Amino acid sequence: MTAVGLRERKKEKTRLAILDAALDLFLEQGYESTTVEQIAGVVEISPRTFFRYFTSKDDLVLWFHDHGEEIMMATLADRPQDEPPFTALMHALRAVLSDMEDSTPEETARFLKLRRVLDANPRLIGQSVARGAETERRLAEVVAARRGTDPDTDQHSHLIVAFAMSTLRVGFECPRRDGTLPEVTNRMAETIELAERSLQPGWDLQPPVG
Repeated sequence: MTAVGLRERKKEKTRLAILDAALDLFLEQGYESTTVEQIAGVVEISPRTFFRYFTSKDDLVLWFHDHGEEIMMATLADRPQDEPPFTALMHALRAVLSDMEDSTPEETARFLKLRRVLDANPRLIGQSVARGAETERRLAEVVAARRGTDPDTDQHSHLIVAFAMSTLRVGFECPRRDGTLPEVTNRMAETIELAERSLQPGWDLQPPVG
């Protein structure tokens, strides 16, 4: 392994250690009561080092959005340019689903802890919704580029993304049964299939209005 590879592994190990320490503290003493200094102390790093990995506590609890967006963007970049955009987005969602299904026990525990933190803090749910909107805007830019349109004026591209991401939201949240990771991933898979059956093929290939 190269020196660069070793450095990247060490950085990722530190990043996950910060995340795990923070999630445990959030669940033990509450999100609002937990400080960056406390999180850094558990990991035995300085607050300054904490901010090399996360810009804030809010940024820390939104790590799943960042990870999912990276997977979707990479998948879209690899899809054929002439593929219908909604189909390409469904492949991107399935890539996120596959990543979740391949989670290690540690990754699964981290995901479930994060859901508990979000459930206990409505303000963070609002932050999560806002972060999801940022992802949708970036995805709409990619879809518009595939369609050869301007994302600032092409409502169709935004609607394609909105339909796809609503599939993700429904799969995550409605209806919730036992809340385990297998239950979440099964529900996501079911919702993706339902969305594909519900939309007439070619609907996303129509030219822009106007």
